[in-house]
Amino acid sequence: MFCRFPALVGRTPRLLLALAALLLAACTRQPAGPLVERIAILRFENLGAGVSDDWMGRAFSEIITAELAGAPDVYAIPSNQLHGPDRVFGPRPVSVPGISAERTLAFASGATRLGYGEYSVRGGTLSARLTMEDPRTGKMVQVFSAAAGDVFAVASELARQVSTRVSPFGTNSVPALKAYMAAKESATTAATAQNLEQAIAADPDFGPPYRLLAQWKAQQHDRAAADALLGQALARAGAMPPAERARLELEAANLHGDSAARKSALTTLVALEPNDPVGWNSLAELCMSRHEYQQAVQAYRKLLQAEPEDAGALNQLGYAAAYAGSPDTGLEALRRYQALRPAEANPLDSQGDVSLLAGRLPQAESLYLQAARKDPNFESSGTLWKAAMARLMSGDVAGADTLAQQYIKAREAAKDPVLEYRQAQWSWVSGRRKSACQRLETFARGAEKGPLREIASRAYSQLAVWSLVMGDRTAAAQLAQKGGLLAGPSSAGAAMVARFLSEPPASPSEWSVRAERFFPNASEDSLKDFALAYALLLGKQFQPASLLLKQLYNGANPSADPGLPVLLAWTCLETGRANDGASLLRFNPIPSTSGASMFAAFDFPRIYYLRGLLAEQEGKPGEARANYQLFRQLSGPDPLIWGEEQRASRAQ
Repeated sequence: MFCRFPALVGRTPRLLLALAALLLAACTRQPAGPLVERIAILRFENLGAGVSDDWMGRAFSEIITAELAGAPDVYAIPSNQLHGPDRVFGPRPVSVPGISAERTLAFASGATRLGYGEYSVRGGTLSARLTMEDPRTGKMVQVFSAAAGDVFAVASELARQVSTRVSPFGTNSVPALKAYMAAKESATTAATAQNLEQAIAADPDFGPPYRLLAQWKAQQHDRAAADALLGQALARAGAMPPAERARLELEAANLHGDSAARKSALTTLVALEPNDPVGWNSLAELCMSRHEYQQAVQAYRKLLQAEPEDAGALNQLGYAAAYAGSPDTGLEALRRYQALRPAEANPLDSQGDVSLLAGRLPQAESLYLQAARKDPNFESSGTLWKAAMARLMSGDVAGADTLAQQYIKAREAAKDPVLEYRQAQWSWVSGRRKSACQRLETFARGAEKGPLREIASRAYSQLAVWSLVMGDRTAAAQLAQKGGLLAGPSSAGAAMVARFLSEPPASPSEWSVRAERFFPNASEDSLKDFALAYALLLGKQFQPASLLLKQLYNGANPSADPGLPVLLAWTCLETGRANDGASLLRFNPIPSTSGASMFAAFDFPRIYYLRGLLAEQEGKPGEARANYQLFRQLSGPDPLIWGEEQRASRAQ
C-alpha cells in the first residue's frame, strides 16, 4: 500500500504510541544505522551571560545547524523538522535549554547524535562548549569548545570542529539575528511577524526571515503580500548563500503551484545538501506526481543512502521502480522493507500491488492473501477484497466470487454496518449491475432514518452514477436528489457531484458554466474538475474531457486515483491519439482496500476494452481478441451507455 501521511490532528493517541515505540527501539536496539550521523543541535543553556543575552541560546543552535547543512559527513536536523512533532507531544517552552525541552523531539526526529551546550560571557569574551552524546548509550562522545567576541564567530568555530566543511550563515548582523531568534521563539503570530520584519530591515540580504514571513502571509490568505516578499528576497538573492537562494525559489514555486520550478529548486538543494533525507523525499514525491518514475527511483535511493532503515522510503521505492518498468527491483526493495517489519502486513500488501501492476495476477493474489493472514484486521480486511479483484482481473469470476465471500465474511465478523453496501459494490464490479442496483437501493431505503443516514446519502449518490452510466438520467436525478437531502459533512461532496452529473445534457461550455456554479469555492477546484471530466465523458465529449484529464493527470501521484490514467487513455483513443494512450494502459490499476470507488464504472472493466482497441490498431489481433473477451466477460449482461460491449462483440 502506498504510504500516506494523515494529519496529526485527531490521531494523537495512536501517534503517541507509535512514537513511544520508536523511542524505545532507538534506546534498546543497535541497528546498522545511517551512513551519516543525524545530529540534533539543541538550544544552548545560558550559564553566565545576562538575561538580555538569552536569545543566543537559540542562535547557537540555528547557526551551527545551518553551517553543517552541506557537510558531507553529517546531517544536521533543522529546527523546523526537530519541532515538527510538537503537535503530538504538545507545545514546550522554546526558550529553555534544549537538553531538557528538546531531547524527546530529537529522538522522534531520528537523531543519532545529540548536541547540547552552554555559553557564558566573561570579560567581554563569549565562551561556549558543545557536547555530543550518543543517545543509544547515553554516553558523551565528543566535547568542543570555542571563545571569541561574538556569537557568529563562536558558533562557526564549533561547527568547524564538528565537520571540516561548513557553509556560511546567512547574516553577520547581530540585530538581524537577534530579531530572527525572537521571531523563532515568539509566543504569538503577530509578534513573530513583527520580529521577522525587524530582521529583514536590519539585513535585507538575510533570506530566512523572508521565507517565514511569506509563509505567514500565505497562511493569512494574503498571497499577494507573500509573493511580493519572495520577489523582494529573490531580487537580492545574489548576495545570499546558494542553498538559501534555492529555498526562496522553492517557496515561490510552492506559492505559485509551479511544479517545474519546484523540481529545479529541490534538485539544487539536494545537490548542495546531499545528506538531507527530507529534501530527497520531497524530490522523490514530486517526481512521482510528475510521472518521472526513474528519477523518483534515484531520489529514493539517495534518501536510503542517508537512511538505510527508512521503511517508508523502501515501500515507496518499490512502487517507483515498478512504475519505472522494473517490478523485480521494486519487489527487492519491498522484501528489504519486509525484513525490517516482519510482523506487519503492509510489506506483503505492497508486494501484491507491485505484482498486480506488472500483470502478475496469481502472485498478487497470493501476496494479498498472505497479508490477510499476517493481519486479518489490516485495512479492515481490505487485502481480501484486493485478492478477489486480482482473481477477477484474470477472468475467473467464480473464483473471484469465492474470494469476495471471504472478504464479506470477515466484514460480517467485524459487525460491519455497511455490509450490504459492500456486497452491492462487488456485484457491480463483477458484472451483475442490475442486481447491484437493487441491493444498494434496498440498503439505502433501510438506512435513511437511522444512524447510517450519511451512508444512505452516499448509496443514493452511487445509485445516481450507476443509473447515469446505464442510460437512465431521469432516475439518476431522483436518486441524486435523495442523496442531497440526506447528505452530511462526510457525504456532501459525493451528493454534490451526483446532482451535478444528473443535470440535463449540455454543450462542453455549458457544463463548464454549471461546474463554476455548483463548485464555487477554491477548495473545491479538484472536485469540480473531476466532476466536469465525468460529465464530459457521459456526454461522449472526449476532446474537452481529454484536455481536462491531462491537466489532472499531470499533477497526480499514481496513488491518488488509479483509474485516472485509464480515463485519459480512453479519451486519447477516442480522439485518434493511440500512441498517447498506450503508456497509460501499461499498468493494472491497484484496487483500493476500501472497495470499489464511486466512479469505478468509468474505468473498470473498460481498461480491457481499451487494451483490445489499442492492440487492434497496432495489428495484434490475438491480443485484441483476448482483451475484448475479458472485457465482455467482466461487463456482464447489462451494457453501459457507450456501447462498447457491442463494439467488442463485433470486433471478435
